[in-house]
Formats: sequence, C-alpha cells, structure tokens
Amino acid sequence: MKITRCKLSKKEQQRLLEFFTAEVTARTAADLLNIQPNTAALFYHKIRLVIEYYLSLEADDIFDGEVELDESYFGGVRKGKRGRGAAGKTAVFGILKRNGKVYTIVVADTKQTTLMPVIKRKIKPDSFVYTDSYRSYNALDVSDFKHFRVNHSKEFTCGKNNHINGIENFWNQSKRTLRKYNGIDKKNFHLFLKECEFRFNYGSPSNQLKTLRKWCDI
Repeated sequence: MKITRCKLSKKEQQRLLEFFTAEVTARTAADLLNIQPNTAALFYHKIRLVIEYYLSLEADDIFDGEVELDESYFGGVRKGKRGRGAAGKTAVFGILKRNGKVYTIVVADTKQTTLMPVIKRKIKPDSFVYTDSYRSYNALDVSDFKHFRVNHSKEFTCGKNNHINGIENFWNQSKRTLRKYNGIDKKNFHLFLKECEFRFNYGSPSNQLKTLRKWCDI
C-alpha cells in the first residue's frame, strides 16, 4: 500500500511527511507550505492509513518473554466519572513486550471475554505476564501463562520485575501526543492510536521518517 491520487508535488509530499514525523499538526504544516489546511489534513489521513495497513501485517507477530498488559480510556467528556466505565470514552487494550514493541487495539469493552482472546492470540504460552489487579485478568491465574500482578491501590511495583510501568508510560505518552488535536472523531480514533503505536515501535524520528518514505513510496 502506498499514497496514490495525490495532487501535491513530490517535494510537498516529502515535506509533509517530514512534518508528520516531527509531530507538526496538519494546520501548521499547511501554513508553512502555503497550501490549504484540508489538503494537508487529507495527506496526514493517508499517512495514517498506510501506517494502519503495515502494522496490520505485523499483528500476527507473537510476543514472548516478559509481557505487560493494560487497558486505558481515551477521549470522552472531561467531567464526571473517569477511568474504567467513564462515559463517552474509547476503551483500548495494550500489550507490551519488555525491551520490544507494543500492540494496541480498540475494544468494545474490557471484559474478560473480550480481552482473553486477544491475549491468547498475541502472547506465547509460558510467557511471564504482568498486569494490575483488574478482575478481567483473573483468568490468567489458571492459564498457560505465568501471571504476576501489582495492586495499584497499595503499590505501583512489587519487586524488581513485577510492574506495568512500560505500558503505562506508553499510554501517558500517547495521550500527550493526541491531546494537541483537541478532540478526535471516534470513527478515526483507531488510526491515531496506531500512529502512537508506530512512533513507539519505530524509535527515533529519523528511523520513522525512513520507514514512512519506504511505506508511502515517497
């Protein structure tokens, strides 16, 4: 998959790709290039579609070793209940291989019946799996995984390795990245989430740009 049917010049496409990698908003990029904001926004949308496509090809990669699991919530109203069950928010689930990549997915809910199929599909049996004390992870205690959990109401770590700091740091980083958009349409939220996954997995901005140039064929 690559970017097609684009009326922008190659130079403009290359510059927009550089701005995207540098986390410059589409509106600001449009001002800098003296093009229409909608044109820049559409190009950014196409970049995210390319990212989603190539990350989907990696979705069957299996994680093993030490793996952290956690769910989080994005968007919605600021007032009222927060966290699990917060009205209007989008539920997401993340799996992070320590010293490796992260995998994210938008989920309808965070019930055990929703999360366990994702866990079993993505993680190799006998792996060391770390979670918080959320009840949806109870099934891991009698599964093929070696399950460890930390109770956040009492502590954030329990021993040197028993924590989920990695996946929680990813959520915090993602929310900082997405906050600048001042609201994201729910139908496109999954594309922005995959953008955050891509940025985490592909390291430095220079490596991200190199990868996107190849994927977008620019």
